[in-house]
Amino acid sequence: MAFDVARVRGLFPALGDGWVHLDAPAGMQVPEQVATAVSTALRAPVSGPGGIFPASQRAQGIVDAARRSVADLVGGDPAGVVLGPSSAVLLQRLADAMTDDWFMGDEVLVSRLDHPANIAPWLRATQRTGSAVKWAEIDIETCELPSWQYDELVTDRTKLIAITAASGVVGTRPDLGKISAVARAHGSMMVVDASSAAPFVPLDIVGTGADVVALSAGQWGGPPVGALVFRDPSVLERLPSVSVDPTARGPERLELGPHAYPMLAGLVASVEYLADLDDAASGTRRERLLTSLGSVKAYQAGLLANLINELRSLRHVMVIGDAMRRVPALAFTIAGVKAEDVVEHLASRGVCAFADPGQHGVFSVLGVGEVGGAIRVGLAHYTNAVEVDDLVRAVAELG
Repeated sequence: MAFDVARVRGLFPALGDGWVHLDAPAGMQVPEQVATAVSTALRAPVSGPGGIFPASQRAQGIVDAARRSVADLVGGDPAGVVLGPSSAVLLQRLADAMTDDWFMGDEVLVSRLDHPANIAPWLRATQRTGSAVKWAEIDIETCELPSWQYDELVTDRTKLIAITAASGVVGTRPDLGKISAVARAHGSMMVVDASSAAPFVPLDIVGTGADVVALSAGQWGGPPVGALVFRDPSVLERLPSVSVDPTARGPERLELGPHAYPMLAGLVASVEYLADLDDAASGTRRERLLTSLGSVKAYQAGLLANLINELRSLRHVMVIGDAMRRVPALAFTIAGVKAEDVVEHLASRGVCAFADPGQHGVFSVLGVGEVGGAIRVGLAHYTNAVEVDDLVRAVAELG
């Protein structure tokens, strides 16, 4: 394995601004090859698919390439890849399409660990259908999502389990394999939001047991594009179509209208970027993705461990959670200092971070709002040890 962070940093023009970008939970910066792919597609003649002329064929080629690239990323079938403006929009479409046969007494199971994008659509669906909501809770000490509770929560009335592959807030990665086994035993569909996991760990839709995987390309430096991947593409034919085209088939049944073709061209380029993160990776794109993301995972694990150890060595800092399996996103608090004041101090030192008031999601369960909120940071592919030291040094100044 050969992950060269210096080489990777050279792929990002935005890093020339001199800031330490630990704002990855909001989306990574954009590699040059992605920006180039988008601008090239904007300059080329592109029309709607369905014609025999070159501009139309070019549009269809971009869509097909985008489906194949996303399928390679998760180990799925291109015929099961739905494309759209964001994972949040697509999850809402999915909820609208699949809840027509939900009734009072049916259940949906969501988790406190998830992003609102994979919670809100299902809560709205239960309000509309009269079905019930159950919540999977986190361990407040570690921020783990214990899989044993699913044995008790899932019943034969559970229509759907919505769960994250990784939290973009505290980094926790649930045991999807164990949870999917419970889902299968009760005939429940499992929808996994892999947006925060995709930049850092190899994904396998079959291995995780997910029925649907949601992705947001912006999380790994791609354009503002989302995707849903169905493990079994035939499920799409059984869902009510939301398309404006009455003849829509397959993934087009969940795609409302014309695509933003330049953005899809950028999506393809962004998956190629992921595949080439390890310059020793070889083989098919799927094989290169597995190698490269495996290298990224190993590199980030060391960097994250160093950051956590350094922060915990500071008496005035409390790192939130201690999950065994995680992606490089974390949150912490500083005794006696409000989160918004901390991020203002960090910004004065050239470090990008976010303040969360702690009123929603994981932080509301932990009571973080009572201590002035939390500071959120996330490592990116281009984060190096010097930048981690810059963060720790700036935080230490507040002690």
